[in-house]
Amino acid sequence: MMFSAAEWAALALSLKVSLCASLSFAIALAWVLARTHFWGKSIVSALVHLPLVLPPVVTGYGLLLVFGRQGVIGGFLETHFGLILAFRWTGAALAAAIMGFPLMVRVIQLAIEALDPKLEEAAKTLGAGWGARFVLIVLPLIAPGILAGGILGFAKAMGEFGATITFVANIPGQTQTLPSAIYAFLQVPGGEASALRLVTLSVIVALGAVFISDWLGRQVANRIREK
Repeated sequence: MMFSAAEWAALALSLKVSLCASLSFAIALAWVLARTHFWGKSIVSALVHLPLVLPPVVTGYGLLLVFGRQGVIGGFLETHFGLILAFRWTGAALAAAIMGFPLMVRVIQLAIEALDPKLEEAAKTLGAGWGARFVLIVLPLIAPGILAGGILGFAKAMGEFGATITFVANIPGQTQTLPSAIYAFLQVPGGEASALRLVTLSVIVALGAVFISDWLGRQVANRIREK
């Protein structure tokens, strides 16, 4: 199965925007939701998971309003840093990250909640500080959950279409991701073969991500039960 230059470009851009979604903020927020209690926690949780229930086009339009060149944040970034998100691959990365972020947070939060706090308390009584406890105890135990969340976020970012095409359009070689390329091929006569190749590739990536995530999830459960 041979891919054209345009198909490879769409795949490369999808990989790039998917890998730009960072886990660091997801880990921090998952920790806050799992281990702290504060007023408005349910509101924060609802906002985090909002992209999962909103139509993706609504999310994309919201990004355009906020991060577009006339938006409050978008205008600030362009004026002071020369950073333009709308109709750029960086905007595609932002849209993909926002759509995949709730999945990452949810999976990591569940891994943290399943961890027995007594392990950390025991380490604390032995003189271990918060940083040492997190690095030496918490992080290794929730690592499979972090990997699983990252993989699910990656897969979601790879398949993102509605928010991306609304925020950054469908510009070949610049903002045309894998789903956008499939859509474009289906709009032109004779493009079905190219679309089918990309669909096949998307299915392979998605299935691989789901299988790996499921396996890592089982590893989390087994390691915690052993403790």
